Amino acid sequence: MSASISPALSSPCAEILERILSARGNLIALEGADAVDLVGQLRPLVRRSGQAVYLWNPEGGLGNLREEHAGLPGSQRLSIALRSVQQSHHFGVYLLQRVPLPLSMGDATLLRQLARATAGHVRKVVLLDPAPALLASFNDVLVRLSCQSKPAQRPRLRDGRWLL
Repeated sequence: MSASISPALSSPCAEILERILSARGNLIALEGADAVDLVGQLRPLVRRSGQAVYLWNPEGGLGNLREEHAGLPGSQRLSIALRSVQQSHHFGVYLLQRVPLPLSMGDATLLRQLARATAGHVRKVVLLDPAPALLASFNDVLVRLSCQSKPAQRPRLRDGRWLL
């Protein structure tokens, strides 16, 4: 599995990426995310950290976040992008933005196969702010993460020590 993010790159966006990398499952729903803003913040972070992060959307297809203009030609269809992810021979985080509904049976099958993959190279498929119908159909294999920051906890005194 890929290394974690450097402590020097700490930001809310870096914390979200760290949570994605450490998630138990391979299919992740990132809820409450402003996808355009998140991708904009992730791009420089990915360039500095060297992580293999890719973005798919219906207009642009599958592309590498580090290299803005490097994309997979003809990958505007979700099925082509998912097949490419499945055939990849290296670690990667794949962000899926604006997944079209309803999913075709083939797309749903590919997503389930990627979610259940246990051997070989780890691939994290992240649904950016998915529709409730999409969440419901993959609830059994999906890991849910929230983009909302946790409220700051007040320190409390316990057994003579301050705890958060």
